[in-house]
Amino acid sequence: MDVERVIEELYRLNPGEFVAARDACVAEARKAGDTSAAKAIAALRRPTRATWATNLLAHERREEAGQLVELGRTLREAHRTLDAPQLRAAGRRRHQLVAALAREAAGLARAAGLPIGDTVVHEVEQILHTVLADPEVAERWSHGRLTAVPEAVVGFMGVPAPSVPSPPSPTPPPAPSRRARKESPVPPEAGERGPGRAQERRRERLERARTAAAQADAEARRREEGLREARDGERAAEAAATEAAERVRALERELHEAHRAERGSRTALTEAASAAKEAERAAREARRAAERAARSVGNLETRDEEP
Repeated sequence: MDVERVIEELYRLNPGEFVAARDACVAEARKAGDTSAAKAIAALRRPTRATWATNLLAHERREEAGQLVELGRTLREAHRTLDAPQLRAAGRRRHQLVAALAREAAGLARAAGLPIGDTVVHEVEQILHTVLADPEVAERWSHGRLTAVPEAVVGFMGVPAPSVPSPPSPTPPPAPSRRARKESPVPPEAGERGPGRAQERRRERLERARTAAAQADAEARRREEGLREARDGERAAEAAATEAAERVRALERELHEAHRAERGSRTALTEAASAAKEAERAAREARRAAERAARSVGNLETRDEEP
């Protein structure tokens, strides 16, 4: 069994179809006696909806995916060398490309029959930002093998701190006079302690701030999505309650009509029973009268026959 082909096909499936298809492939591999393939496929984990959409993007838009991976290399190199112009240019490109690819992933998911909401789209953006920062995540994503949303990173992983040589220790200057000490301002120390380290600290603070802002924005989006869902649920429950109340009123009217019909039926039954008894009594009286008339006829006939 071609395990790589099977893995690629499985991770193209909708998450809801993944487990059954994976287990079927495991059973097929075991039936064929390929235990190593069965073990490798059984270890696969179902992707989340966000990772599925991101994997789909890597499969269907390979050129754009390659651009993102290359941009990640550029950004990591710029951070390593503290190349400010390159950092600014790549940073602008970073946000534009991530936003465009997230929209593309949403379109692909919709075309595949599994639309994703704003919260999942934001998770896709988080994954793509992590792809830029973490080469290991970038490698898994470029092959469409992500199964869970990776943690947001602060700064860029795998980028060593730049090596800034320590300046030579200067010869201590002669002590200034009391008057000179009063007139001279305190000399700045930032330059003496290395501009590279200060710039690196600023960059780290900026990345932490960006990450915190992204996380806060994600939390806000999740809360807003939760609010929309709660309001939708409230409206649906209100509509259901209104419909149920109307149904109850209709059933109450039907029950009232049924009770009235029952009372009418019982009255009619009583009257019919009374009429039946009266008819039965009249029938008995008529029968007795008929019998008496028949006996009278018999008697008259007997008398007529006597000599």
